[in-house]
Amino acid sequence: MSEQNIKLLTVERDCEAVLIPSGDPIKLLKGTHVRITQALGGDYTLYVNGNLVKISGENADAIGLKPTAKKEDKEIDYTPGDAVKEDWVWEQLRTVYDPEIPVNIVELGLIYDLHLEEKEDGCHVGIKMTLTAPGCGMGPVIAQDAESKVGTVPGVKSVVVEIVWEPVWERDMMSDEAKLQLGMM
Repeated sequence: MSEQNIKLLTVERDCEAVLIPSGDPIKLLKGTHVRITQALGGDYTLYVNGNLVKISGENADAIGLKPTAKKEDKEIDYTPGDAVKEDWVWEQLRTVYDPEIPVNIVELGLIYDLHLEEKEDGCHVGIKMTLTAPGCGMGPVIAQDAESKVGTVPGVKSVVVEIVWEPVWERDMMSDEAKLQLGMM
């Protein structure tokens, strides 16, 4: 574990957060002490007062870190009117993490379908994904994270993420890389 994860940090300004695993929105108040337990995909999972919470990378400055890049900061060779490349969408999906699992949703095998439809006004992206557990309160948060991050791809006009339950997710759907990272190989 890095020294940053062990170090006690103080929240420098009030910021929005999400309680894990319920998915309930909360506010972290200035002066609250936290520890980073996971920093992946530009977002942070924090340990605070016996609970885990997730904050968006946009709020990283609240814990003394640099906020993640905005849409206009991305370096993709795109000219308006060009078709959106599917690889760009997959790249963004690989930056989405369940805040309790240090593996992205693509490697976890949670993305069941990805569809890009080019129209005159831009690219419309449809994603079907599942969760590791049907009762996961973080499902809407993870889906919103995927929607937001894919929405940063130049040329993408809209993103719709649908959570589906068939087929039922199983550990065999994870990539070998994910299994190795989680100590399952």
